[in-house]
Amino acid sequence: MRIFDPHIHMTSRTTDDYQAMYDAGVRALVEPSFWLGQPRTSPASFFDYFDALLGWEPFRAAQYGIAHHCTLALNPKEANDPRCVPVLDALPRYLVKDSVVAVGEIGYDSMTPAEDTALAAQLQLAADHGLPALVHTPHRDKLAGLHRTLDVIRESHLPPELVLLDHLNETTVKDARDSGCWAGFSIYPDTKMDEDRMVAILRIHGTEKVLVNSAADWGRSDPLKTRKVGDAMLAAGFSDDDVDQVLWRNPVAFYGQSGRLQLGIAAPEPLHEGNSILRGGE
Repeated sequence: MRIFDPHIHMTSRTTDDYQAMYDAGVRALVEPSFWLGQPRTSPASFFDYFDALLGWEPFRAAQYGIAHHCTLALNPKEANDPRCVPVLDALPRYLVKDSVVAVGEIGYDSMTPAEDTALAAQLQLAADHGLPALVHTPHRDKLAGLHRTLDVIRESHLPPELVLLDHLNETTVKDARDSGCWAGFSIYPDTKMDEDRMVAILRIHGTEKVLVNSAADWGRSDPLKTRKVGDAMLAAGFSDDDVDQVLWRNPVAFYGQSGRLQLGIAAPEPLHEGNSILRGGE
């Protein structure tokens, strides 16, 4: 089973996670920029974070045979903080980087006017740079949040086939798929979706333009949830080809629209800017 995790926050994970993911079949991933769990106090902290997603994390992933790409953005939660909003002006110089395969995560957290502005601005940046967009649908009042998201997308210059609507569930999947956008589902141990619910959605709505991710971060999450969905699909009677479409070909097709996806892994460099992932010698 080959797996492409299209949404996982490896900055929050350990090298043991990389090894376990490789052993489970993960060969590629996309790491979206996101909220770190406490407020950033200036744009400079974003820039250091973006640099890590462009340099250190691809280096770490390569040590374990995994191709690492990222998406960059001002995330919805921090779009409400005036100290962070200047990041929007700096994003263009990052969006031209080779390993940036989309603008994201963008979208809604609390559905505020500030989030409206940031979403519209970043959809325009995606259109300007010929990139897809990874859109975070809110965790609260999900259906209203999806409808508000779709309204902004329709008013933008970005076509729906370049939009991935993430964090969907049973209440939002039909309208998301009817919009022409791609449908993303985050599989979590206690919240959001689980494997069995995901299988039930695939039975009803099919496997076309569906992406499944672990969205694993600093909270209670599991970077092997993609593999567990694949196993659940096989146990439910889906074919190997169905699993390959959901866990590999669909994310490759979506992010491949950036023209920047590089799935081959060269022999990893021993050091990144003079630093190793080793501690205390080999």
